[in-house]
Amino acid sequence: MSVVVYIESQNGIIKKAGLEVASYGRAIANSTKTALIAVTFNIEDTSILNSHGADKVYNINTAEDSFFNVDRYCASIVGIVEQENAKVVVVSASADGRYLGPILAVRAQAAYFSNVVALPSSYEPFTVKRSCYTNKAFNESVSEQGRVVVSLSSNAFGIVEQETAAEQLTGDYIESNSSLKVTSIDKATDKITIADADIVVSGGRGLKGPENWHLIEDLAEVLGAATACSKPVSDLGWRPHSEHVGQTGKPVASNLYIAIGVSGAIQHLAGINSSKVKVVINSDPEAPFFKAADYGIVGDAFEVVPQLIEKLKAIQ
Repeated sequence: MSVVVYIESQNGIIKKAGLEVASYGRAIANSTKTALIAVTFNIEDTSILNSHGADKVYNINTAEDSFFNVDRYCASIVGIVEQENAKVVVVSASADGRYLGPILAVRAQAAYFSNVVALPSSYEPFTVKRSCYTNKAFNESVSEQGRVVVSLSSNAFGIVEQETAAEQLTGDYIESNSSLKVTSIDKATDKITIADADIVVSGGRGLKGPENWHLIEDLAEVLGAATACSKPVSDLGWRPHSEHVGQTGKPVASNLYIAIGVSGAIQHLAGINSSKVKVVINSDPEAPFFKAADYGIVGDAFEVVPQLIEKLKAIQ
């Protein structure tokens, strides 16, 4: 019996989500006194997994098919799951993880748990806490199935270091009958992505126009944050749709979310509700966002934000 985790990467480098999944899997392996098996694809250096609890690392070379391919990745992971007799499989709740998880569960004949936010409270039967209703509530989900696939919500567990001496193995890249092939990927930006950011600075129509977006970018640069926007801003063409966060955009589960000039429509709040600390800066004291925020500043963003940037620079 073992725990298998899929470690996400980008350009040969393990992503933050991958380390969080490894930490979560290690905690389960400790509780069940089993081994933690990490599965990676095209990683240049897997040694970082030695400090995040892996007992074995299967690094799979996908040869000419160097991009994420759900059918082939799934086939390779299922082979390792069966070989290692894994009862728990963990993936992240990223875009790739949400695509991979359900298919992996079907092929591995496992139960599937999405939006998991905590360690299992029981293993017999497997019981775990999940967020539901667009992060407005939680439920306890139970499975009597012998194997489970868990999709871990971003920033739900954190990254915990534990030194191990992982056995380095080479896994087989299993071909499939799928005709799907990724030929290229065009990145929207080379800056910090919303999915990987600990801090997100977001702007709304309160900024009055794209010419004032430097306030968002300057604050984000000081904080080492990703930039985002509300749906009206992307619809107006002020910012690319890749920065639109909310229920109809990208979900955000950052440690700190700063909303500037965002009124707080219900769709926007549903998409950022998983963020741990929410700060709003708005000149309208009746803006709905204030009811959802942990901290709020009633004031003109054109006065407040420059002062905030100046204070942060002074602290640094």
